[in-house]
Amino acid sequence: MEIGIDSFAARFSNTTGEPVDNKAAMSELLARMEHADKVGLDIFGIGEHHRKDFLDSAPALILAAAAAITKRIRLTSAVTVLSATDPVRAFQSFATLDLISQGRAEMVVGRGSFIDAFPLFGLDLDDYDALFTEKLELLLKIRNNEFVNWSGKFRPALVNQPVYPRPLQNPFPVWLGVGGTPQSFIRAGELGLPLMVAVIGGQTKQFRPLVDLYRQAGKAAGHSPEQLKVGLHSLGYVANTTQDAIEGFYPGYAEGMTKIGKERGWPPMTRARFEAQVGVDGALVVGNPEEVAEKILHHSDALGGISRFTFQMDSAALPHEKLMEAIELIGTRVSPLVNKVK
Repeated sequence: MEIGIDSFAARFSNTTGEPVDNKAAMSELLARMEHADKVGLDIFGIGEHHRKDFLDSAPALILAAAAAITKRIRLTSAVTVLSATDPVRAFQSFATLDLISQGRAEMVVGRGSFIDAFPLFGLDLDDYDALFTEKLELLLKIRNNEFVNWSGKFRPALVNQPVYPRPLQNPFPVWLGVGGTPQSFIRAGELGLPLMVAVIGGQTKQFRPLVDLYRQAGKAAGHSPEQLKVGLHSLGYVANTTQDAIEGFYPGYAEGMTKIGKERGWPPMTRARFEAQVGVDGALVVGNPEEVAEKILHHSDALGGISRFTFQMDSAALPHEKLMEAIELIGTRVSPLVNKVK
């Protein structure tokens, strides 16, 4: 199983509780990406948001900077908000990244968990699904064809138009990032795209029926089981002891989830709700290395097998030093435990 990190380039608090300035935050993020490569992690993903709390509005640029200072780790978006971008430019950016990284780039495309990009780029929320469907079709057409013939509603047609540069990898890896919409799982299966499931709350096992829909749709469309890979993106954190992990993660997590909850109509995060999420079936993957490895394998079994797991630690506003320690533990202890020969 591939193990990695997803980051939203959050402006983490420092030891005094004040936000880190943008220059320092970006420098520290790149240091974490370089460290993840050195300790043997497989994946590092950068999200896409358009709000003050995060510095990831241009993820391909961050990934390109990381490509220059890493050697083997795969670099991906997490996710590219495809609804709000031109598929031609998105493909060109990531094809360029693939050349810079010598074949280590990927895209995870999705509709995003925030809607900030819609007013920013003059898009209509009523077109939420139609935009994504059309742009995904065009992206895959560009991936599979050097010369593109295509027409749609939201973009001028392409008539035998070449798109350059071409990436090193062929086909270039494109995953579909999904939340909890059944049609999104079915769409990924029908297209034969690997699936990245974001589970940030509740019980991970509740997503099994949706993952089954994905596999059934993929099989019906004639795609091989090997092609229908499933990844899991979860909020998590690793420390040397369970107590250190919980006490380090909870304060920032509770504050962040309560803040987001006000936007989305969720109740405030409580210690009791947090502890339920840290339990065996809960979505949070927080604990010491042995506990975390066991929980990843438990989640994999619950979903019928996964091939990739990524930690999202930005939600807890942990300082850079703690994140570096967590990355070290994930690479040197968690990943070997998950992938040990039985």
